[in-house]
Amino acid sequence: MQKYVVIVAGGSGTRMKREIPKQFIPVAGKPILMHTLQAFHNFSAEISIILVLPESQILGWKSLCAQYKFDIPHKTTVGGETRFHSVKNGLSNISGGGLVAIHDGVRPLVSDQIILNSFAIAEQKGNAIAAIPLKDSIRWSNGIDNKVVNRNDYQLIQTPQTFQIALIKKAFDTAYDSGFTDDASVLEATGATINLIEGDYSNIKITTPEDLIVAESLLNAER
Repeated sequence: MQKYVVIVAGGSGTRMKREIPKQFIPVAGKPILMHTLQAFHNFSAEISIILVLPESQILGWKSLCAQYKFDIPHKTTVGGETRFHSVKNGLSNISGGGLVAIHDGVRPLVSDQIILNSFAIAEQKGNAIAAIPLKDSIRWSNGIDNKVVNRNDYQLIQTPQTFQIALIKKAFDTAYDSGFTDDASVLEATGATINLIEGDYSNIKITTPEDLIVAESLLNAER
């Protein structure tokens, strides 16, 4: 089946305390976002990559590609008001059937094994969502009261979240709802069963300065 990946990168540098968007911050020799695209290209040179960026960042991205001589084939499209709208815009660039992985632009450490499993399970079952067990104890809290809950009842959700194209495009053909926390929740709203697959603790989402230190170490270790 034809394989696609929609990589969504709409972050800013606020929590990073940087002036540039976090996906453009250099780590291990090049911007984070380039590592992310490279991961999917390394998995398969045949995969079609669709990159979704805010309109205000597209020229900056093109300039970075020229600066770093980054020539991995990909199509760039404009994002929307929310992540939901950005993913929907990315999906609109796909015609025909196949499988599509939807991935965070600031998860550059996604492994071949996770990508492989996500496509295989999505082909069989319609969707595949990367997830990992919690390591720490957790407590429920409403700001006033709190109580311990069983961490074994919960999973941390990652990306890629991979789907049969017809299913996910149909799911996104709906109005935005604030309850849509990720792509799986959009599909789940149609009544579909969500299939979790094994993620990886190293498949981190880079959002804080501490994450940059971890990512730098892990990416350098891969070289």
